[in-house]
Amino acid sequence: MKILFQNCKILMRQQARFEILENACLGVDGDTICHIGEESPREAYDITRDYTDKLLIPGLYNCHTHSPMVLFRGAGNDKPLEQWLTQYIFPLESRLTAEAVKTASEFAIMEMLAGGIVSFTDMYFFPEETAKAVADSGMKANLGKHIQFTAQNPDLIQDSLQFVRDYDGAANGRILADFGIHSCYTCEKTAAEEYTALCNEAGGRLHIHLAETKKEYNDCLAQYGVSPAEWFAAIGALHERTTAAHCVVLSESDRALLAQNQVNVVHCPTSNLKLGSGFAPIPELLKEGVNVALGTDGAASNNNLNLFEEMHLAAILHNGRLQDSTVMNTQTVMQMATMGAAKAQGRENCGELKVGYKADIAALDLNKPHLLSGYDDRSLLTYSAQSSDVCMTMVDGKILYENGAYLTIDQERVYRAMRELLAD
Repeated sequence: MKILFQNCKILMRQQARFEILENACLGVDGDTICHIGEESPREAYDITRDYTDKLLIPGLYNCHTHSPMVLFRGAGNDKPLEQWLTQYIFPLESRLTAEAVKTASEFAIMEMLAGGIVSFTDMYFFPEETAKAVADSGMKANLGKHIQFTAQNPDLIQDSLQFVRDYDGAANGRILADFGIHSCYTCEKTAAEEYTALCNEAGGRLHIHLAETKKEYNDCLAQYGVSPAEWFAAIGALHERTTAAHCVVLSESDRALLAQNQVNVVHCPTSNLKLGSGFAPIPELLKEGVNVALGTDGAASNNNLNLFEEMHLAAILHNGRLQDSTVMNTQTVMQMATMGAAKAQGRENCGELKVGYKADIAALDLNKPHLLSGYDDRSLLTYSAQSSDVCMTMVDGKILYENGAYLTIDQERVYRAMRELLAD
């Protein structure tokens, strides 16, 4: 199937900067972008769309979330992280079933697709069920069966390894299977060492929570005599295939560790603010050459899966924290939400609108009062745009969401199933 989008604006990279091509065309052949330019291509296309007043952007990546937690949206609001986890989330999670995770994953995928997200990195229970939802929807995801409290579940390490063997590269490569360690405060160090060695031996990607709160940092110092970053470094878990979520409480030496080991950091500003965790030192990490992506975290600590909100906060809060309006900008934040995120997920030829790259595309309807500008349309993406402005999301050349309709998901069935779960 060949699709041509005409008369649109296109956000693309030119000389290492995002620029907007006006009144342009973008062609897709199968799962790949085959044409970008101001002139229409000569070859014929099966479908041609007039995208006047539309802006095509690279599909967004949500690089840290717990998608089935849409089930717990609103649970334990306005509580600190430790209390939120122990008094609300852990008890609720103890009642989870595979069927509930499948339905919740589908529901989360609907929310993400409607917001222009083409891929997500997930850490949660029953990942086999999330994999089914991803495969059926046409979306992309990095999934894993993470380890935590292994003394209570000694089979978890082998189960996690089996998940990687079974699912890495599934759904025509749309699903990538990652290793996962929940955190230094939920994993026994000897088990984490054993697991990390297996991950490194396999050349696997690793997804972790790192230094999310001051309490986590202080508790790790008290128990082990090292910071959380040093704890993970000591077991060999910091490398270029590691995705470390949050990274709020870091010393200068911690930041140096992440930079030296080429760790990918995921910035989750809404979750960190809502839970009172603090401000990740993102400008400092970027200055040291660290690759940074964006994540929403789960819908119980956010409480949505809106990456435009994360882009907006990432673009402004560090300017306020450092009292310098030049610290962050649209160029940097869009890099984090697209190319930097694709790198963190280990996806080649993704994250950019470029001939030969995967056709992972989101379209925004610019015919909105808050999106009319005579100046810099690029800045609309971080300072004005909302997830509700997305009118089309395409993954691997297939339109999955368009103008409120889900083309691969039975919306009524999923809503009905979610309402039944929430009523229990």
